[in-house]
Amino acid sequence: MNNEQNNNFHQPVMVKEVIENLITNKDGIYIDCTFGGGGHSKKILENLDKNAKLIGFDQDEDVVKNVENISDDRFNFIKSNFKYICNFLDYLNIDYIDGVFADLGVSSYQIDTPNRGFSTRYNGDLDMRMNVNNQKNAYDIVNRYSEKDLIYIFENYGELYNSKKIAQIIIKNRYYKKIKTTDDIKEILLTNIKIPISYKNRFLAQVFQALRIEVNDELTSLEIFLNKITSKIKENGRIVVLSYHSLEDRIVKNFAKNNKNLTPLFPKPLTPSKEEISSNSRSRSAKLRSYFLKK
Repeated sequence: MNNEQNNNFHQPVMVKEVIENLITNKDGIYIDCTFGGGGHSKKILENLDKNAKLIGFDQDEDVVKNVENISDDRFNFIKSNFKYICNFLDYLNIDYIDGVFADLGVSSYQIDTPNRGFSTRYNGDLDMRMNVNNQKNAYDIVNRYSEKDLIYIFENYGELYNSKKIAQIIIKNRYYKKIKTTDDIKEILLTNIKIPISYKNRFLAQVFQALRIEVNDELTSLEIFLNKITSKIKENGRIVVLSYHSLEDRIVKNFAKNNKNLTPLFPKPLTPSKEEISSNSRSRSAKLRSYFLKK
């Protein structure tokens, strides 16, 4: 990966807090289940001793190239969605791990790569696949989903109050011409819906979020991951999760609340400092929840 591409991977969020809450045994086995640019993995390795192990997971093909930046015998990378972690741990004959970390959502690299279609700022194909081998993409959703299904994803994944109107506008416009690019859908919606200027960016972000979550089945994957991973955590081992919107955070919070074996390290999630938000604006919505396991 060239330097320009590498620099586009996101600056890791709340690194100090992640390390402090994740690592309890410096010779333990840990998982970074959303490797991304490798920023968190590098810091985790810096805080582990020589006999420790770190396994990185990510489903994005572009991330595989970034793994080359980590030359460490303690580190292994597996290209896969994190919902399959327990399958791979069984394959590797790993019964228990000391901790797992997840940095949810879309990476800055994905957002800043126009042809991936994640960003409202650039024009690109309506794609939004985190795993480019998946068949379903945002184009399929926008051009083929029924009105009922479109309403559902915009209401439940974008938390948009005008989901029905958005769905109707999309269906009306795609009848005359396929909606192919991010600029296409932005123009269609902003031309036909009166959006206050102060709300325009947030509105588009919510639309794109809804499509992205549907494309990648993100919330279901998170639920599968949480339901399975607790069986692989050692006594007093840690689960540390960074989320960036209420849908993810609610799933994590409710899962832990309903699991009698999980105890939060803090009554409320940790958030970035003012200094971090100033230097990394994309950290501003982050919430970090940490739990330890009691059996």
